[in-house]
Amino acid sequence: MLRYMLRRLLGMIPTLFVISFLIFLIIELPPGDYLTNQIAALRAAGEGASADKIAFLRTEFALDRPFLERYFIWIGLWPGPSGFSGLLQGDWGWSFEYNSPVETVIGPALPLTVILNFATILFVYAVSLPIGVYSAMKQYSFGDYFFTFLGYIGLATPNFLLGLVLLYYFNVWFDMSIGGLMDPVYVDAPWSLAKIGSLLSHLIAPTIVIGTAGTAGMIRRLRANLLDELDKQYVQTARAKGLSEERLVAKYPLRMALNPFVADIGNLIPSLVSGSVIVSVVLNLPTVGPILLDALQSQDQFLAGFILLFVAILTLIGMLVSDLLLAVLDPRIRLGGAARK
Repeated sequence: MLRYMLRRLLGMIPTLFVISFLIFLIIELPPGDYLTNQIAALRAAGEGASADKIAFLRTEFALDRPFLERYFIWIGLWPGPSGFSGLLQGDWGWSFEYNSPVETVIGPALPLTVILNFATILFVYAVSLPIGVYSAMKQYSFGDYFFTFLGYIGLATPNFLLGLVLLYYFNVWFDMSIGGLMDPVYVDAPWSLAKIGSLLSHLIAPTIVIGTAGTAGMIRRLRANLLDELDKQYVQTARAKGLSEERLVAKYPLRMALNPFVADIGNLIPSLVSGSVIVSVVLNLPTVGPILLDALQSQDQFLAGFILLFVAILTLIGMLVSDLLLAVLDPRIRLGGAARK
């Protein structure tokens, strides 16, 4: 198991380099950059001195270098105007939109984004697992039809619309605001038990809003996988030998049906981040989603590039967790890898 985990960790390194290159390439595809747009706007307004100053900044941040050189400077494998100072050296870059280092802009939002995504994944699996198993074992029952109906409603309802509905009814019925991830008095306060309690209480609404569609999809997927396993010959044989239904399902078919269910952990993370951008704006959530949207609109390439790379790292970690859980659920996965070696 340790060798299997080490192989997966080593495989993440070249994957991360390829992802970083693709991110940088895609961000550079639109013509111009933030400073080029600023120079054009200032010169159109007749402010030539300010435009010359911004042109100097293009040289200072190596934006006038060739594409590959800019990429290697960004990741820290090529010396820039300040020497080797890139991602590998802990320099996340400079945000032109906010006129601050990237770590200053998104530093407070990163842990809150991780906490919100972790809570949403827990919600998705904690709700979908028992409902999916129940719907498969009680196929065509009233409960199966009821949860199927709820699942279709969850898939069809946009997350931001559900967020607006909850905002309205919580305010009308309970005179309570569910916006933000904590009470305003704790936003700039140091971490304490009271602040953690406020964070946990405010996590409930965004977790439900963001996780609803993923939960509905997971329920349908697990139900279909488990029904497929329950129709196989080995299940019929176990039933004929008198094995109880609950023990039979838990021992064999459920473990097999969980394979694709668990494998979706890594796929959930990017969809949660991208799907929560509008929800974060609606619910006023201090996550990286709204910052990424602003960075892409203004072509703030260093800020947008780091956020996308951060999401890619979260995805790779999720895929690693999926692989480890799959190896525990199905020994053939890790043994098959060892046999190929």
